[in-house]
Amino acid sequence: MEWLWSIFLICATYLLGGIPWGVVLGRLIKGIDIRSYGSGATGTTNSLRVLGWQISVAVFVLDFAKGLVPVVIGRALGLPDWAVAVTAVISVVGHCWSPYIGFKGGKGMATGGGAAVGLLPWLFLLILWIVAVVYFTRYVSLASVTTAVIGPVLVLILWMTGHFPGWWVLGITGIAAIIFWQHRGNIDRLLHGTERKFGNKESPRQ
Repeated sequence: MEWLWSIFLICATYLLGGIPWGVVLGRLIKGIDIRSYGSGATGTTNSLRVLGWQISVAVFVLDFAKGLVPVVIGRALGLPDWAVAVTAVISVVGHCWSPYIGFKGGKGMATGGGAAVGLLPWLFLLILWIVAVVYFTRYVSLASVTTAVIGPVLVLILWMTGHFPGWWVLGITGIAAIIFWQHRGNIDRLLHGTERKFGNKESPRQ
């Protein structure tokens, strides 16, 4: 029965994770397709630049919940560690490669953060690191990428001290790998000094 519930949760999580809230709210409230602006991503950062902070906050909360809720459900049901880890990763896969918009999507930070917090709640404190990096550098992508490094390192240390399941370490590492992949263009621009800074408005994509 555990296998059946595990597979059901994983499949349902992919479908939930695939809901592109940036696209949905952009069309409903502003009448625009966020994918036609800025980076073309559907998540919080592009929503902030294109749709404004109010809608961006809503997008963040909904995307965060896409990662958090399935993991919490999996843990509450007592599913195996591997199933909970896969659920965490698949929520980010759904967000980044949504079946509803041609297998494209966001960059996974909010959804990945929700999933990671579902596995280890005090990782929410990393929001302080994100705020600090953005405040001092104005690079959201730098905050995202460095957080994706810190998270796996922290849980690896916990695993080595016997305080965190190995499967969940793999789950958080998998999430971090996806975030890195989705930010590969940002990393290249950071290295070349051409990355967009926080606060810049976005124009329609050419």
